[in-house]
This record gives sequence, structure tokens and C-alpha cells, in this order.
Amino acid sequence: MKIRNPRTGIYDFEIPDLSADFVRNRCHTLRAGQKEWHKIGIHNRIGILQEWKAVVLKHKDELIEALATDTGRIWETKLEADIVAASIDRWCTIAKDFFSPSIRKKSSIPFIQLQQELEPFSVIGVISPWNFPLLLSLIDTIPALLAGCSVIVKPSEVTPRFISVLQQTIDKVPDLAKVLSYIPGDGKVGEALVNNCDLICFTGSSATGKKVYDAASKRMIPVFLELGGKDPAIVLASADLELAANSILWGSTANAGQSCLSIERVYVQDTVFDNFVALISLKAKELLLNADNINHGEVGPIIFEKQATIINEHLADAIEQGAEIVTGSTQCEKINGGFYCRPTVVTKVTHHMKLMQEETFGPIIPIMPFHTTEEAISLANGTVYGLSGAVFAGTVEEAMKVGSQIEAGAISINDAALTAIMHEGEKNAFKLSGIGGTRMGPSAIKRFMRQKVFIIKEQPIVSPWTVARYRE
Repeated sequence: MKIRNPRTGIYDFEIPDLSADFVRNRCHTLRAGQKEWHKIGIHNRIGILQEWKAVVLKHKDELIEALATDTGRIWETKLEADIVAASIDRWCTIAKDFFSPSIRKKSSIPFIQLQQELEPFSVIGVISPWNFPLLLSLIDTIPALLAGCSVIVKPSEVTPRFISVLQQTIDKVPDLAKVLSYIPGDGKVGEALVNNCDLICFTGSSATGKKVYDAASKRMIPVFLELGGKDPAIVLASADLELAANSILWGSTANAGQSCLSIERVYVQDTVFDNFVALISLKAKELLLNADNINHGEVGPIIFEKQATIINEHLADAIEQGAEIVTGSTQCEKINGGFYCRPTVVTKVTHHMKLMQEETFGPIIPIMPFHTTEEAISLANGTVYGLSGAVFAGTVEEAMKVGSQIEAGAISINDAALTAIMHEGEKNAFKLSGIGGTRMGPSAIKRFMRQKVFIIKEQPIVSPWTVARYRE
């Protein structure tokens, strides 16, 4: 399978076409290794993950090089690589407190006691996307490993160059290599994972997520889906416009807008609308493409060429219906073989446009005025998505009052897209943005474990309900 370089447009890399039998055999091997992995206990699992962290840090430059080639951008790549060590440390700290000894407790029946235990699923399948290839391949993997599971990861076939580098680091930690494997492949390999794993974590589009959900349901295995978003930002008249403009610009254009938690809709109170549009437009013009030099410029290429087609379609639809491009691109530009989209501020938009309803996944900032907060909340909730959002106001209390009415799992107050940085708060996706437990906080570990209870009668007495039955 040939892989495209997002900066040059050249298909300059290949990955093997793995068979379903290969996936089945790999899952069988991981299943065998999981028993001992669970048995060694949490403190040993933490020690092995810390050993892996040290190896990953030694290969950090190689990972950055592979990821930068995969994605065509550099500063987000360095941030992504830096987060790995911090993420391992954070999850290890959480896991230390999570696994306390099981205690036998009294029940409502005097001679019956209960003892709760958690038992990990054997093999977890992780199917991760192309926008943050390393980070999003690990966000479920690390807590699953700490839970005592084995994990097989299939990153997106759009950005597979980092897989071999990361697998080399895994192979250098033999105890980890028995329970963790990264494999390349397309949708056929993903399908094979669903057919051979005990639980599936999928991050990607809502359309593909529905297919994963349907396939998993046939085997009655759990799924955790983190899907699309169309995140709104609401700017009230009392807000600090400078702060709001800076935050929303970052939240809309980081990674060229290629993030599920990007701000894709902005609603600004009508009394400050013109000032806000002028302010964010000036700031947007200052951001440069990195087309000529990956180290110069803040906005990288559109990683997946099919995404450029979607961005173009959304912009064309909006312009046809009367939208106005204040600054930026009317279509993605092809430069040196790659597709680029400038930070684009769009006004005169309505909810009849694809740009305000469907996930665009590009550095586009459509801005719409509102008069009352009730209207803003209605507009913010006016899509099928509910991943996250943002509210800007003069006081935290005012912003919280509005944020509490937004149908989404994470609301940033006086900032934007904070879930990209802050991974401690627990949240769920609303509506078509996903299903399943939180990926953040202690509860994220529990997702990968089943609850088992021992119902214990300690006294050698005949149970009253048994006697009653004999009497009948």
C-alpha cells in the first residue's frame, strides 16, 4: 500500500498489506502474554512502562522525524512527542491510587459479605486517526496496559511512518513486547481487529465509527468511540475580545484545524461582532503557511488529501449561499504538491450551510452574530455533534451559566480547546460525537476492566429462603 507525503504529494512510502490471519495470530500471541501481565500486578506494570518511557525518550528525535514526514508540520509534532513521557507518568500516578486492595464488606444480609474485584479484558484493539498519530494511538493504550490488558494498535494508514520507530522501542522492552503491538493497515486490518479483540477503542469520523459500532455489536463486545465534532465558541459582549480572539484563533488553526476539538463555529454578541471580526481577521493574517520550510510558518498542510476536498466543498457551498470571506482562502491551495489552507475568517454564514453543520477539519473560522444568550445557546446546540465547546464572558459566573446549557462533554471557560492540553477532567461525548466512558481521569482505567463480585456466606447456617422453600 503506497502512502502519500502531505508536503510533496508524492507517494514515497509503503506499508504491507496484512492479512486477517496475521491479525488473528498476533491477537492470539497477545492474549497469551496478557495472563502474566495481569498477574505481575500494578507496581510491576508501572515499572515496565517507565522502562519503556526511557527508551522512547532515547528515540524521540527519530519519532519526531517520522511524525513530521507523516503530517507535514513540526511544532505540533514536537509537542506531541513531548506529551508521551508526561502522559505515561500521569497515568502511572493515577494507577497507583486506583488499584487498592480488595476489601470484604458487610451486606444488607447479616451473614453475607461482599468482595469486589476488577478483571481486565484480555486484548484491547485501538484504531487511531491521522491528525495526531502518536498521541491518539496512546491515549487509550496506556491506561489499558495499566489495567492489565494487552493492546494491539492500528494507526491510520494515512500516517504510518512512525509505527516502525515506535515498535522498535517496544521490542527493546521484552516484557512490554509480549502485550503491546503496533501494526500498519487500512480498514481491512481494522475490521480484523474488531473480529479478534475483546474491546475496541476507535477515534475517527462519525461515519466510520458507526461501522465499527455495527461490527462490534455482532460480536457483543464493548466499544469506546471518540468521533467527530463541530465545536462552538460563544463570545458575550462582556468578554475580553483580545483574549477571545487569541484563544479562538489558536483553537481553530492549531494543526491547521485538523482536530476533533477545533473551534469550528463562532457566535459573537451583535454589539461587539464587528470589533471581534476585525480583531481576529488581523491576527489570522499574521499566521503563515510552512509550505516552503517546515520550520517557518505556523500552518502546515492538510494531511489527508480527501480532507482538502471536503474543505473546498464546505467553502464553495458557503460562498454560493452568500457567505463572505473576510480573509484567507476560498479553496485549498496546492503548493509544492501539498494542499494548504490559510486561516480563513468567514462571515454572513447561516445554519443552512455545510460549514456550520458538518465537520470541516480545517483552519476555517465562520463567525455568526447573536442578540440574546438564549439565541447563542440554541445556535451552539444546533448540530448533531456534542464533543466540546467554549464560552467567553466578563466573569466566570456569567460564562458558566451559558456553558452549563451547552450540550457537550467539555466546556472551556475564557479559553478554547483546553481538552487538548488538560487531560485530568473526566468527560463524555454527547450526541453523535461518541459513546462510552471517559478517556480522562481515573475512570478511564476502569473502562478496560469488568467488575466481579464474590458473594460470601461465612457462617455454616441454612439460609432462611432455603428453609422457606422446603417448607412449601
